[in-house]
Amino acid sequence: MKVARQFWAQAIRDGVASVNPFAHLRTPSEVNTARAFFVDRATFTRVLEACPDAEWRLLLALARYGGLRTPSEPFTLQWPDVNWERDRFRIVAPKTKHDDGGERWIPLFPEMRPYLEEAFDLAEPGAVHVITRCRDANINLRTQLTRICGRAGVKTWPRLFQNLRASRETELAETFPIHVVAEWLGNSPKTALAHYTQTTEEHFRLAAHNPAQQAAEMPCAEPQGEKVEKPEREMLQAVASSCGHTQNYLVTPTGFEPVSRP
Repeated sequence: MKVARQFWAQAIRDGVASVNPFAHLRTPSEVNTARAFFVDRATFTRVLEACPDAEWRLLLALARYGGLRTPSEPFTLQWPDVNWERDRFRIVAPKTKHDDGGERWIPLFPEMRPYLEEAFDLAEPGAVHVITRCRDANINLRTQLTRICGRAGVKTWPRLFQNLRASRETELAETFPIHVVAEWLGNSPKTALAHYTQTTEEHFRLAAHNPAQQAAEMPCAEPQGEKVEKPEREMLQAVASSCGHTQNYLVTPTGFEPVSRP
């Protein structure tokens, strides 16, 4: 529907049409949360352990811990793009070429670095691309990942690679400003919030056990871990015998002025 509206809008600009028959129609939302799935670390660790080799472990780690669009972005990654000294690597993404020139830098996250180092140690002399064997056009990555999940005893989730990327963006958004996360992962903050970040079970658990909320419910409680010596405690109790209670002993029922005689 959006494409149809664009075609008719261009036709009006070209003078071959006067009315856009789609202009009055509202386009439906593109946000579909029905297929959103957060791949937690325990599940992902089981999948990594079931991978057949180091290259598959790295490919999945780049998706889950690096937030890369898979398979397109890992296939563009070359060893000269990895800056070990500055703890970052460069990604060239044709999809975002019109936005940021197709280039962005991503931190060498500590969860991902061991798999990248493992692949570097195993790389053939003179190798250029980080991912080599999985580049074969005859390999269906989704089918292979489904088999790996089966060996790991893990039920496959919707949108296998995209939800790995979305899970990473959800994690990063809890620690870093959203504009920083969006720059690392190559999307806009609006797109990140609408299509990638998710509400997880951990969010519900933390909300139900929020220590700040519990403290607010007991404002008069004595701070734990701070012991007050007995003489000092008795002095404080004499000054304030109860929370929020004051004594009105300065004002008599008849006021400040002396009672006038008849």
